[in-house]
Amino acid sequence: MRRAASGPDSSAAARYSYPAIVVTKKPTMQTPVDRATRRPAPDEVFNQVPPLVDEDFFASDRTLRDAVLREGAASGTDELHRVGRALADPANVELARQANQSPPVWKSFDPQGHRVDRIDFHPAWHRLMEGIVARGFHASPWEQTAPSRAHTIRAAGYLMQARVEQGTLCPTTMTYGAVAALRRDDWAALAWVPRILSRVYDPRDLPVEQKHGALIGMGMTEKQGGSDVRANTTRAVRSDVDGYRLTGHKWFYSAPQCDAHLVLAYATDASGADEGLTCFLVPRFEPDGTRNAVRVQRLKDKLGNRSNASSEVEFACAWGRRLGEPGRGVPTILEMGTYTRLDCVIGTAGMMREAVVQAIHHARHRATFGVALVDQPLMTAVLADLAIESAAATALALRLARAFDAHDDEDETLFRRLMTSASKFWVCKRGPELAAEAMEVLGGNGYVEEGPMARLYREMPVNSIWEGSGNIMCLDVLRALGRSQRTAELILAELERARGRTAAFDRAVDRFATLLSTQAFDEGSGRGLVRQLVTLTQASLLLRSDTCATADAFCATRLSTGTAWGAVYGELPRTCDVHAIVDRSWAG
Repeated sequence: MRRAASGPDSSAAARYSYPAIVVTKKPTMQTPVDRATRRPAPDEVFNQVPPLVDEDFFASDRTLRDAVLREGAASGTDELHRVGRALADPANVELARQANQSPPVWKSFDPQGHRVDRIDFHPAWHRLMEGIVARGFHASPWEQTAPSRAHTIRAAGYLMQARVEQGTLCPTTMTYGAVAALRRDDWAALAWVPRILSRVYDPRDLPVEQKHGALIGMGMTEKQGGSDVRANTTRAVRSDVDGYRLTGHKWFYSAPQCDAHLVLAYATDASGADEGLTCFLVPRFEPDGTRNAVRVQRLKDKLGNRSNASSEVEFACAWGRRLGEPGRGVPTILEMGTYTRLDCVIGTAGMMREAVVQAIHHARHRATFGVALVDQPLMTAVLADLAIESAAATALALRLARAFDAHDDEDETLFRRLMTSASKFWVCKRGPELAAEAMEVLGGNGYVEEGPMARLYREMPVNSIWEGSGNIMCLDVLRALGRSQRTAELILAELERARGRTAAFDRAVDRFATLLSTQAFDEGSGRGLVRQLVTLTQASLLLRSDTCATADAFCATRLSTGTAWGAVYGELPRTCDVHAIVDRSWAG
């Protein structure tokens, strides 16, 4: 729970008549009882942790602020402070709890028997989406007409949003990525992009022409194949000048309440000729205003991401319009997927940050054996190691986002192609382990649903699974390195920028350069290669920010071949200034 700053914008709330959210104030921690003089009463509460207070997510995150400045996005700091204060509002945090406590409900028919496939959400979901759209996290970088750091600034805000609630990030991310694909088609750019760019969240189930804003989803995977999208069985037959009729199914159709979805299907032209695997935009309503024949079969009962609706659907001769060239469906939809993979990295970094803050706060206010947990040497080492991992993830996420700002820079494009997949693999793999360790810091208090740790733990795996599992990411990295020698040269040049700061880093760069030059790796060793690539890049970023204890400890552990680090968190050399690392991570 966090102290109130300013509540969400109430204008849209009034428009859609959402009920008020009431925040119940928790009791403050009692002063510990002197057991030498008396026994505590049975109902007396002591040695419990007070509510976590953070008035500004941005101001309290030094690593994030450093990353924003390092990546040249200082122009966004005022806005990021405003966002940080709004997201830290306890009313906003309470919305997250309510949205996850009351998952969406699928309504297949209306009372009169008409097929509607409507998804009913708790009002808290709509409040959260209002704030996301008002802040522009769904599309703000695409508003820019001149080069800027819009993607970097948006990444910093999205990272803070991920600390609060994650289910709402699914339609947010898909909409953000879809614009990249939609803008490549003149008709889509004209008919859809302006509504997507709107800062008004409009949840009404109406044709998009009647709405103030729009959101986009996607459907790629089918029953018979997840990552192997070319095993697709959905078929699309041209039906008129502009449209096709789709028949088939999608095993995961993300956020079915969205106004339209990007989907893949094997297309056939009017003469019956095969056009290959093609991308289509399938709206909820046909051009004449009738409901499109996208039949929800069920909502997925997921481990996490429970506030969001994920579905299985059938296309019963549904109408769709081709997006991109015939037979170029995979490259077209991957234009969207590249941005959603970026958000997997940013979102995981945000959740890692929240888990670390929760753990440090608990350790500072909980005593055991007469000493605060944070001052117990074993616990201090664990907290420091978690803080190091979180800082590295944040630094990498912002550097990656900056590469998306350099649209016309060939070198940054190569960097983006390599590091998006690499970063998604490593950061999203580290998230669940970090969340489990942070939960253990809280003990039983972390394992219950009253706090955020259980939800964070359930949310962590989805970013590693969604948009390509870890092995798919490693294969993408191997392809990128094999396709262009320039890619390897670029990453080595990026690492060289931090050479000379510490011997451990320099030795690791030399080893990695030899590995790349000799190509002493294959598919079977791909995970080890990607781990080295990412950790070296993270080390380079931390070292370039400053020569603080965090960067030194990262290099001494993640890059060294002579330590046992990595089996569990907390295996830090005695030379690491663990108290400085913890204090730098969270001063609250």
